[in-house]
Amino acid sequence: MACSLFQIASLGFTSTALTLSSFPRFSPRHGQCNNNNINSAQKCLHMISNTKAQRLDSSSSSSSSSSSSSSSSSITQRRSANFQPTLWTNDYLQSMKDDHFMTLKLETIKEEKFPSRFEKLKDATKHLLHENKDIIHQLKLIDTLRQLGVAYHFEKEIKDAIGTINSSMDINFIKNDLFATSLFFRLVREYGYKVSQGVFDRFKNENGNFQLSHCNNIEGILSLYEATHLVMEGENTLEEASVFTIKHLKAIIKDQDIDPILKERVQHALEMPMHWRMPRLHTHWFIRMYEKEDNMNINLLEFAKLDFNMVQNIYKRELKQCSRWWANLGLVDKDLSFSRDRLVENYLYAMGFASEPKFSFCRMILTQVHCLITTIDDIFDVYGTLDELELFTAAVDRWDANDIDHLPKYMKICFLGLFNSANETAYEVLKMKNVNCIPYLKKSWVELCKAYIVETKWAHNDYTPKIKEYLENAWISIGAPPAISYSFFCASETISNEALENLENYPTIMRQSFLILRLFNDLGTSIGFYSYKNHHCHH
Repeated sequence: MACSLFQIASLGFTSTALTLSSFPRFSPRHGQCNNNNINSAQKCLHMISNTKAQRLDSSSSSSSSSSSSSSSSSITQRRSANFQPTLWTNDYLQSMKDDHFMTLKLETIKEEKFPSRFEKLKDATKHLLHENKDIIHQLKLIDTLRQLGVAYHFEKEIKDAIGTINSSMDINFIKNDLFATSLFFRLVREYGYKVSQGVFDRFKNENGNFQLSHCNNIEGILSLYEATHLVMEGENTLEEASVFTIKHLKAIIKDQDIDPILKERVQHALEMPMHWRMPRLHTHWFIRMYEKEDNMNINLLEFAKLDFNMVQNIYKRELKQCSRWWANLGLVDKDLSFSRDRLVENYLYAMGFASEPKFSFCRMILTQVHCLITTIDDIFDVYGTLDELELFTAAVDRWDANDIDHLPKYMKICFLGLFNSANETAYEVLKMKNVNCIPYLKKSWVELCKAYIVETKWAHNDYTPKIKEYLENAWISIGAPPAISYSFFCASETISNEALENLENYPTIMRQSFLILRLFNDLGTSIGFYSYKNHHCHH
């Protein structure tokens, strides 16, 4: 029996993390890392550049041992990273049924058809938004709807409510309520309004420190902790609040007398703040927690569960469709069997990026894009020779399906898969939005391959780049150009000339965002390197 998509997603999270942390970008020969002579950033870079060589030691050594006997042979020596096969075959994914992960034990659902019941609950929830005139209760309801994963049904109502609350410019309604002030600050910022960190000054003493009397207010401390993660540069009050709340929340969970539900909420927050979490996974957790609350709204709980099941079934259908596409494309068949088959993990990434039902097309296309990125990444990192990779990069630059005869078979298959998929996406975008995005999609793949070939040459020449040199290339080689280009054309409701110009030039906010992603990825790689090195040093 097929498990739920949430179960698949949980497994995919773990598997993806292992995959990303296990196989870094570079592959020069292994050398010693002199920890005393280079700074921390250079250490990280050097470790990254050496990890893959260690991962590939077995195949590399076998190639070296046989090089003398095969020097006169025309057979190209290939490496292998020994990637694990996928956990989810196409047959398995196609067997998933549209069943409910959260079973509703409500008799009403048996008496009424699903659409009718769902719409009644939706209307009742909308009524709650309109009838709640008390600002604090309204803020709590909005936050609850967001965490239950149903706020997307009421985008206009919520934006209007937040705008009205913010425009009143009167925060006296929250007086000295730390919980309400923190919730107000977080929601207003999340919806793009300006709000000063000065709203928290009332909770400080004459020395400018947060008052210890607030430590007994667990709900308030927890709310402030979540708010601090919307800090902007130079906001010292929020930086201080972060240190203050983390210290006291850690002390709180050691208290044996704390309510177990509240303790679980604190532990969940300390593990990762709400602002950083994957929305649908947090929603699953929060529905379970909301169900335990004494003052929970039974209709709202039922609505959230029905919506969760409905959206999850959408995900299942999308995943099936993506799996059929991937199976038909056949990139991980015999000729490219060396590459990773990570369809479900790539879908999970897309689901985390754009979780709302209206982004269905975007999710499926992003899944395709990241499957292609993964395959091309493995061609550059693992299998291809420098000469072949230069030919492949040139072929992508020409973007001509009639001019690939000089490529080896596995590269012809990959190029045509990329070429056809990009054209199919462009065709759908043209029908929906009347924009020809082929030039932009092509440009994104050319930029990615050129970034890959730079790193390949560094590895081929045993060259360790300077930090600045590395980062200027690394924000691209993490997969930035295709990811941002496809996301823009698939998710944007309107496409302006100004937006297209930004897409061409990659403004700073784009570059910095992808640089953060690259550094997080490299951090996982460096941790993997330490584990590998310590294991082999002691054995």
